[in-house]
Amino acid sequence: MAIFEDAFNKTLIHEGGYVNDPDDLGGETYKGIARNIHPDWTGWRIIDRYKQSPGFPETLGADVRLPDEVRQFYQYKFWNKIKGDAIQNQLVADSIFDFSVNSGVKTGISIAQKVLDVAPDGIIGPITLKALNNTNPDLFLASYTIAKIARYVHLVKIRPANRKFFFGWIRRAIGDI
Repeated sequence: MAIFEDAFNKTLIHEGGYVNDPDDLGGETYKGIARNIHPDWTGWRIIDRYKQSPGFPETLGADVRLPDEVRQFYQYKFWNKIKGDAIQNQLVADSIFDFSVNSGVKTGISIAQKVLDVAPDGIIGPITLKALNNTNPDLFLASYTIAKIARYVHLVKIRPANRKFFFGWIRRAIGDI
């Protein structure tokens, strides 16, 4: 079975630290947690206190609570929802987890379901889980990567400002294969 810590550590490589990019619809982010999407995340209270301190955002690295807050958030909001512990292949779990973090759980799962030729409902239930665990992992990862790239192309077409994120998204997508 797949291991959360492995998937989490791979995803954090893409997420960086504190960012407040005006072109990012997620707004202010920390380790990929977008404030506009997850305003109730408990880490925001910690970060807001640090904003008053000299040296922000570098001072965030000294807080011992934030890494655990980030880890718990990703496990609860993403890993558990993709049923990562029940996915047999680590690379398949890593890919679905990372894309779900980047695109949202329903989108990440729905696109995986389309690749598996399972009715897309954005929820990993027994049928999707069985399909995931019985698929050829290499074929799934290649097909899922192509589907992710198609999603990113679509996002640039409907919002040209996303172009600045496009090549980063592509590097992230192909990192799986």
